[in-house]
Amino acid sequence: MARKVTLKEVAAHAGVSYQTVSKVINRKVRISKEKEERIWQSVRELGYRPNLIARSLRSQRSYMIGFSWEPAPRGLSNSILDQFIQSMATAAESAGYHMLAFPHHPGGAWISGYRELIDTNRVDGFVLYSVEYNDPRVEFLKERNFPFVAFGRSRPGFEFPYVDVDGCAGMRKVIDHLVEQGHRRIGVLAWPQDSRVGQNRMEGICSRLSELGIPLYDEWVAHGEGIVQFGYQVTSAWLDCPPGEHPTALVCFNDLMAIGALHAAREKGVRVGPELAVTGFDDMPLTQYFYPSLTTVRQPIWDVGQRVMSLLLDLLEEKTSPQTSLLLEPTLVVRQSSQGFCGQSNNPN
Repeated sequence: MARKVTLKEVAAHAGVSYQTVSKVINRKVRISKEKEERIWQSVRELGYRPNLIARSLRSQRSYMIGFSWEPAPRGLSNSILDQFIQSMATAAESAGYHMLAFPHHPGGAWISGYRELIDTNRVDGFVLYSVEYNDPRVEFLKERNFPFVAFGRSRPGFEFPYVDVDGCAGMRKVIDHLVEQGHRRIGVLAWPQDSRVGQNRMEGICSRLSELGIPLYDEWVAHGEGIVQFGYQVTSAWLDCPPGEHPTALVCFNDLMAIGALHAAREKGVRVGPELAVTGFDDMPLTQYFYPSLTTVRQPIWDVGQRVMSLLLDLLEEKTSPQTSLLLEPTLVVRQSSQGFCGQSNNPN
């Protein structure tokens, strides 16, 4: 068996005191960024592993972060969720914590998992994902006064620590780009109307079109699941209408819907870009390799995961933070699917 590296060896390697290393590893002191990075570098290079059982007994803590999410349908992956989890896990591990995943149960049963983990002292805090209006998890954790940070906001006036991406701002950028390309007949493939994130993105579309004096017709707004099949079916139906009676640009609430729209356009013989613009949201890793490549809104997901974990660790270590909520702005990535429009921009009426 390999010999265990001691804290004193880490301290000597980093050129600091034994007490400083102990406090940094247990997040009980704030020191200069340069010195802290030197300590963690020594930990990695020497392969130091703390005695987690003794550490937990001394501190009465588990050093585990609970996380649950609703799984994607069988056969489908969620690259945005994957990036988020990887980012959080990396940030947690660098601070001596680990992630504990537990099953998602629909409805009120979801709370039972949170309650059990709290009552059995198996986690020190939670990260919430897919937060909705009147989210029962938020209500429960606030009542229990248990540490958590959410990826996402809830209803106005409902205060809790969160990091979110400004979908409203992202969609305003999409509308500006499409209007600059000459589009006035714009359709929307949206999420269900009770979706909090969906409402935020819809607000960006409606507010910007209103400011520009461009109408958004009810028959050109479709609400449904964020899957390829929905994007394909809606786009196929719209493209079956005469050329002057369907949208010339489609704003999709995620990249999967946009993929379906691209497929439908190809089947109908409609050129994406010159005859029909299609935009997505998320910037999945493969979207740049589609033909035509997909214009989309890139969420700073890695940054979200890092910031969520940083806020939660500050809560767990009872450290003051200048902000308990952060709203990050996404980036519009313009590619072929929304460029080169050569059609008519007149309104259908």
